[in-house]
Amino acid sequence: MSRGLPKKFPIAGVENVIVVASGKGGVGKSTTAVNLALGLAANDESKTVGILDADVYGPSLPTMMNVNAEPELNKQNLMIPLQNYGLKCMSMGFLVEENAPIVWRGMMVMSALQKLLRQVAWGPLDYLVIDMPPGTGDTQLSISQNIPINGALIVSTPQDIALLDARKGAEMFRKVDVPVLGLIQNMSIYTCPNCGHQEHIFGKDGIDKIAKAMKLDILGDIPLNKHIREGCDTGKPILVTDPNCPESLVYKDIARKVMEILKNQKNQIT
Repeated sequence: MSRGLPKKFPIAGVENVIVVASGKGGVGKSTTAVNLALGLAANDESKTVGILDADVYGPSLPTMMNVNAEPELNKQNLMIPLQNYGLKCMSMGFLVEENAPIVWRGMMVMSALQKLLRQVAWGPLDYLVIDMPPGTGDTQLSISQNIPINGALIVSTPQDIALLDARKGAEMFRKVDVPVLGLIQNMSIYTCPNCGHQEHIFGKDGIDKIAKAMKLDILGDIPLNKHIREGCDTGKPILVTDPNCPESLVYKDIARKVMEILKNQKNQIT
């Protein structure tokens, strides 16, 4: 099988590539990816961080990061990433009309992804966070087989139906030799803002079963909170508007753990 796989080439100027994935849509993966990238930048201001929206059919980065313009080209004819909140950003949403549907077959999608990876002036960049589309299809396989990835993060709610697909996502990355850095449980608990009552709307500690079965760490539990949702809907992520609130601290802690894991990976290699 290895003879039929393409050779992996690093993205010019990018030190670490982290993919954020989920088996199922609607679990808050893109929100997690945006706040993870902001958390990486907040934990070490000397590091440069970028985020790539790899969901060609349903790009959400323009809205979540409040950036929506056509990228300019540099002298090397490479697209210059748009920037906001200290992050370099690139998305298919910057290249098409906001309400225009993208009705493409697989080969056109793969060609677009290659451009977003190779024809963008990413470097110098310490961390590139790639927000994957849900599932285990062409996009995940193409990216995993074409660039070196330092690790994947799997996002899921505690709901049983979401966990089934989350495990498939983790298994897919293992099959293509991408390290799974850990699991993130999103919408884990809801706290009533009036009385303080807590409710596990999507189930309790469901991700523990996958963690134990696959011998993976749970890097964080993110609560179900309307301020997290409102922040990304309005293009003002919670890590920007309220960087020291409990929810922001959870994202920062997840980012800190990811940075430590990647640092340990490099130490083991050297």
